[in-house]
Amino acid sequence: MTVLDHDDDSGDFAAVAFREEEYWEVDLLPVALVHDLKGLIHALRQQPSISGTIGLVSVGDDFFVIVRVYGGEVSLFLSDVTASVDWQVARDVLDHLDIDQPDDDDLDQVLPAGDLSIVADLGLDEMELGALAGDLDLYPDEVLASISERLGFAQAFQRVLDAMG
Repeated sequence: MTVLDHDDDSGDFAAVAFREEEYWEVDLLPVALVHDLKGLIHALRQQPSISGTIGLVSVGDDFFVIVRVYGGEVSLFLSDVTASVDWQVARDVLDHLDIDQPDDDDLDQVLPAGDLSIVADLGLDEMELGALAGDLDLYPDEVLASISERLGFAQAFQRVLDAMG
């Protein structure tokens, strides 16, 4: 099986969210980190935060990844395991989680993988995250915007997206 490397990065982005004192900060990360899970985790570790550092990655119109680095721990959430058929970064997430790629029989349904409670302590529980990930009417950036709103950093997140152009 060949995993495609997609050349069209329009719409792809990686952002880091972290708390400074009482306030959330959100910064854009280099777009190359959208396709480099190890590099993304390394970048998140560079930003200390009292509640862990959260990476929000949107890949085209296809899927999103949430990465949370808290101390030495790394938690991952992939919105759709079927993305691993076409995207190397999705396969890397499954490898990190020690989850097999889906069989052909499973490719007709959107199934999340990883830590559904990745941001539960910040106000978004497993059920809500699962529902958002499974909402086929929303694009990945819209789901991440909704997540940022529930976690309390929607304005900072939107500023970053607006700055992308």
